[in-house]
Amino acid sequence: MTGIQLQGPEAAFDDPTLVEGFPGLGLVGKIATDHLVNELDMRYYASVDCEGLPRISVYRGDDPTARPPVRIYASEAHDLLALQSDAPISAEAIDSVANCLTSWITSRDATPIYLSGLPAERDGTPALYGVGTGDTGEVLASHDIAGPPEDGVVTGPTGALLNRAAHRDYDSIGLVVESSPKFPDPEAASVLLEQGIAPIADLEVDVQDLIDHAAEIKEKREQFAQQMQQMGQEESSQAQPLRMYQ
Repeated sequence: MTGIQLQGPEAAFDDPTLVEGFPGLGLVGKIATDHLVNELDMRYYASVDCEGLPRISVYRGDDPTARPPVRIYASEAHDLLALQSDAPISAEAIDSVANCLTSWITSRDATPIYLSGLPAERDGTPALYGVGTGDTGEVLASHDIAGPPEDGVVTGPTGALLNRAAHRDYDSIGLVVESSPKFPDPEAASVLLEQGIAPIADLEVDVQDLIDHAAEIKEKREQFAQQMQQMGQEESSQAQPLRMYQ
């Protein structure tokens, strides 16, 4: 049986937000979501067993418990869900995974925030942009999150999830941040959290740890980032100008 399997008691939410952390350019979505799960002490809520996901288990150095590579965490106190992924999604599985997750998200009446990096050689703080489906344009405007400066596309699992939201015309938000095209980018992830996720989801999130340990995070995640860089456009979540995609 595939789908989303609860791992513990059901949670009671009022108007939940779901933050998506599939790995992609600069690992910005993964780094931001991993930090959110740790910082808010979110509990392991559900395993994601959608068709096409790799049949592997992951474990932590300080925890003997083996778990599936894609999981959902919850915090009832923050009305928040977070999707944490420790494995890339193959191009062949993206469509089934997007459909599987979309069905679950809509059944929970959750508003998803999808995260992506935009390759950029920058000087200074990364710029944050927003796109949306349904009626979320007003949400972005109320938080002074502007649209991208030119036409573009979002690829990979994140792009597929936004595609499903657009087809079904339900509310979703896509946050796009300027990111390193080659290396893990904790600074860009901190911008996602501080300027995008936290105000939209009404959270207080301390990102100083990401800044203080940026070099350590880059070193630990560099091999994973290189793996994502070598994968095709359809497998790695990223935003890019439309002229480069065509």
